Amino acid sequence: MEKMSEYVRTFFQDSGSHGFDHTARVTRLSEMMGNNEGADMKILIPAALFHDIARSLELETGLPHEEQGAEMAEVYLRSIGYPGDRINSITHAIRAHRYSSGIAPETLEAEILSDADKLDAMGAVGIARTFMQAGEDGTGIVGAVAHFHKKLLKLKDRMYTETATEMAEERHVFLVDFLDELEREECRD
Repeated sequence: MEKMSEYVRTFFQDSGSHGFDHTARVTRLSEMMGNNEGADMKILIPAALFHDIARSLELETGLPHEEQGAEMAEVYLRSIGYPGDRINSITHAIRAHRYSSGIAPETLEAEILSDADKLDAMGAVGIARTFMQAGEDGTGIVGAVAHFHKKLLKLKDRMYTETATEMAEERHVFLVDFLDELEREECRD
């Protein structure tokens, strides 16, 4: 997996709202949840590593990163002789991970990857990533607050696994408290 991780890393900046640091956190969350939920780690970990590999290409091509990422993962995994019976499950998890893709996860591993990606958008890390994204997009605090309302506050109710549901509760409370204070401060100024 280390060689696979190094390969994936070459497609990312180290940091950013969707940098390799995000991929590393999603992979760690996936591993922890996968162990709790009884997932096949030979499916889950490659899916987590590859889930956002094509994020930067989406901006260039306009094609969904989850689709391009699944294709890139399949090519790479076949090139290293990865067990073919797991590749379809890996690519399905990648295609189904995105909050807005409309593809329902059909396996435990796909559910866990989707949950891990959503969890990384919540809590303190999620807040930091939201403001990083707002800076990258040039939308500032107003854009970040809109993102809280449009997406982040809805994530708690979209978890698939028991482990993620428990984690999401705590992270959601933190999000709500932060947003309440931010909106109070914005109204005072």
